[in-house]
Amino acid sequence: MARSSADDMDLKRACEAGILSKEKAPEKVVLSMRVAKGRGVAKGLGIAGKLTSRHNMAKPRVLAVTTKAKGQKTKAFLRVLKYSNGGILEPAKVYKIKHLHKVEVASSDPSGCTFILGFDNLRSQSVAPPQWTMRNKDDRNRLLMCILNLCKELLGGIPKVAGMDIVEMAMWAKENTTTKATQVATKDGPMESFFMEAESEVTIEKDLVSQAEEEDIEALLGNYVMAIGEAEAFSERMKRELTALESANVYALMETESIVEEVLEGLEVASICVEDMDEWLGIFNIKLRHMREDIQTIEWRNNRLEQQSVSNVALTEELDKLLVFLQIPPEFEESLTGGSFDEGNMVKNVEACEWLTSAIKNLEGSNLDPCYAKLRAVREKRAEFVLLKCTFVRRAAEFLRNYFPSLIDSMLNDKDNFSQKGQLQRPDHSDMRYKCRKYAKLLQFIKSLDKSCMAPLRKAYCHSLNLLIRREAREFSNELRSSSKASKSSTPLFEGPAGANQPAGVIDSSADAYAKMITVFIPFLVDESSFLAHFMCFDVAAFDDSDSETNSPRSTSEASASSVKPSNDAADLGLLNGCLQELLDGIQEDFYALVDWAFKLDPLTCIAMHGITDRYISAQKAEVAGYVPVLLDDLETRITILFGRFVDDACFQIEKYERNVKQVGVVPYIPRFSQLASRMEQYINGSRELVDQAYTKIVTIMFVTLEKIAQVEPKYVDIVLLENYAAFQHSLYDLANVVPTLAKYYHQASEAYEQACSRHINLVIYIHFEKLFQYARRIEELMYNMSPEEIPFQVGMSKVDFRKMLKSSLTAGQNNQCNV
Repeated sequence: MARSSADDMDLKRACEAGILSKEKAPEKVVLSMRVAKGRGVAKGLGIAGKLTSRHNMAKPRVLAVTTKAKGQKTKAFLRVLKYSNGGILEPAKVYKIKHLHKVEVASSDPSGCTFILGFDNLRSQSVAPPQWTMRNKDDRNRLLMCILNLCKELLGGIPKVAGMDIVEMAMWAKENTTTKATQVATKDGPMESFFMEAESEVTIEKDLVSQAEEEDIEALLGNYVMAIGEAEAFSERMKRELTALESANVYALMETESIVEEVLEGLEVASICVEDMDEWLGIFNIKLRHMREDIQTIEWRNNRLEQQSVSNVALTEELDKLLVFLQIPPEFEESLTGGSFDEGNMVKNVEACEWLTSAIKNLEGSNLDPCYAKLRAVREKRAEFVLLKCTFVRRAAEFLRNYFPSLIDSMLNDKDNFSQKGQLQRPDHSDMRYKCRKYAKLLQFIKSLDKSCMAPLRKAYCHSLNLLIRREAREFSNELRSSSKASKSSTPLFEGPAGANQPAGVIDSSADAYAKMITVFIPFLVDESSFLAHFMCFDVAAFDDSDSETNSPRSTSEASASSVKPSNDAADLGLLNGCLQELLDGIQEDFYALVDWAFKLDPLTCIAMHGITDRYISAQKAEVAGYVPVLLDDLETRITILFGRFVDDACFQIEKYERNVKQVGVVPYIPRFSQLASRMEQYINGSRELVDQAYTKIVTIMFVTLEKIAQVEPKYVDIVLLENYAAFQHSLYDLANVVPTLAKYYHQASEAYEQACSRHINLVIYIHFEKLFQYARRIEELMYNMSPEEIPFQVGMSKVDFRKMLKSSLTAGQNNQCNV
């Protein structure tokens, strides 16, 4: 006997997978079986409809009885699954068990394997419910018993059963429960299947007919004498009665031959009608198939038309958007082709540039759909926009190249912009910058449209402004020199009589003139550099013009620190430095002239100028680009060279004392150095590096020259050193307490003074007590050859001789001490 599909665990798992793919909550498959689906007899079709339905509409399906727990309640479903093209089960329809009101075995199927399930919630009761055909009656009974059992358990009752005996079903369940359980238990399938089937069948046997119903049936049967006390005897009785009944029917039929012939004629007519109807249904089926094909064709064409309509609308919208990019607005066309660049028209020009830049960008291949990029209209319009861009950029660049020189020429012709006699005029370019800023946006668009046009514009701006800045610096420097009250030093510091080379009461304002030049022009140049970098569209950070109004070095530092912040592009940095060089080149000559003038008046002003310059250099250390740091470095180098020249001249004058001056006493350059150091300290304004270097060089030469002068007269070497080192300490005592460099040389002179003093005292002692030392050495020599008692008896070694020698030595020492 073939295995039932209810025992197929693969089928059960396939059903669970198919249901899970469509439902969110999982359902438990109690039973699953393969069936054949057919359609019942529709109203008005009669026998022909029945035959045609059974013949043509049978389809393979799988019926699955499932349960789903929802809280404390359990719901039961009957699911119909069909096979997809890939042979996978997928849900086709679902019935709720609670709506099942009738189970009917079809009488048209002699085998009894076909049944109908009636549900009370079907939409159209006029449509016949589907018929389900099982492989054998055991499969039918197994499925129906499972459904009836669930109805009894979950709903408290069973639906109406027709076409089969309920008692017979109960007996079948009792007979097949044990056998089925044993059969399933010997298989390799999961224990869950065995448990569910056995439990279902046993429950059916117990609950299909309750105890009360059994008692009612027994009471009903007791009212009739049917001799059914034993089932076998009753079965034999029923067989005998059935045989007798069939024999009586055969005899009755044979007696009514005319009736049978009429029935046969009726059957023949019905058969002809069935054949005619089958032919008509075939014709109708062909017409319906053709009609379906026509409907599908009409629907396909309709879908194509709708799709084409939607596509046409979308295409129209896209073309409208594209036309917006391709058309030049009339208000911009005039500005781009031949409009004026006066200040009043700059708003229109800037808006036209914005539109042109956006239009060219939108027509680039990266920003445009590839299908649009190949259109001839787009290519031609892009070429037209590029030509329009070149024309506009050429006109704008030509206007600005002429505008910058004319603006600067108007300022050069106005004498009020420059310093005049008796009146210093600070350079003020605020009005010029205000006019230039009106064209800043235009310059940005020119750079974005064509970078090559920026070089001539930058050159024209830098060349024109360079003339103005150089003239302002020259006039300001000349007025500073002419208005400053300063007198030139009459003699060099280390030549001539002591104290004759320093004019008393001289008020030297040359350092103040340099400080004013630096204070005014360095912030001004920083602002000009920043404005150039921003105005000429270098990639630098923004700046604040308010810093240019202050004069303090701190404000200059802030302005410089926020001025030129070059980008990471080395090429752009080189271009910026080149423009700054061209903008400010030549102005250094006016600074050099002022430094040289101040140095000629008083070389010591280099100290003050160096301090001022060094402070501004410290403020510019953060700058990577710019001409101002280079200018300050050059000024510092020039001041250092001039002051170094002065120090070298002073050292040369000190060295001349070695050859020309031969005297005993304090050399003149020691007190003069004290005066020089006092004046140098007054000029210090900031760093001491330059002064300390000068101190180191001059004092070193002074000490070396002093040693050489002392060696001229060996007899008085220590006396000369004593006098001069003492004079050096005396003259620099106050300064050494506050100047670390002079304190170092003060201690060096003190050590040299002590050494010279020690040597001189030793020499004096040795000269005046020489006989006493000789007498002592003679005694030491004699003690090697004789005893101490014999020494007084030697020639010249008696006590009288010792007293004479000691008296003469002490007398000479006292005289020498009095002389000292």
